[in-house]
Amino acid sequence: MAEFLRLARAAQRLGIHPQTLRLWADTGKIPVTWVGRERRFAAADVEAMRVVPEGGGAPRVRLEGLYVRVSGSSGQESSVAAQEAELRATATGEVVGVFKDRASGLRENRPGLNRLLAAVADGSVTVVRVTHEDRLARFGVGWLTRLFQVYGAELEVLHPKRSGGREELLEDFVSLVTTFAGRLYGMRSAAARARLLAESGQCPAGAVPDGA
Repeated sequence: MAEFLRLARAAQRLGIHPQTLRLWADTGKIPVTWVGRERRFAAADVEAMRVVPEGGGAPRVRLEGLYVRVSGSSGQESSVAAQEAELRATATGEVVGVFKDRASGLRENRPGLNRLLAAVADGSVTVVRVTHEDRLARFGVGWLTRLFQVYGAELEVLHPKRSGGREELLEDFVSLVTTFAGRLYGMRSAAARARLLAESGQCPAGAVPDGA
């Protein structure tokens, strides 16, 4: 027989204020059953929203943020949908958001990733889930994992240790070469501007702007 908890007991088990749990129930974040004028929460639903941090400590509410990414700007809608569907099907807590990007895994400044990091920082997401590690980033996943841990969140990879396809690896390589080529061009342009200014007498000879 299913166990049902009163509001105060359920909130205590989740480690949150009863008013917070009441708000979650009102907004549909957790199922609620009414017994007369009193709310009841299934123990199974409460347990499903808890997450135990690595290394022990008090359990936290399991609020899942799903991150999906493809490298191309178009033509990969099915891959995005497939990633999201697989993550939703295996969710064991509440899915509070799906964060999407169409960008290389080498790119650091991604809109979806930035929104995910903000959600982790403010406590809206306590579990970050991806289908494969390289969906989150090609390099530096360990740093991101430690950053998540600073805010009490965890990273879960549905299929560990599986790299992306050859086509996307090639796209990442091109992106890497393009990035360095752009920086090199910028350095050369800055040096050229400095020489022109020096020759015109508007800049002391030998002075080179930062980054040149």
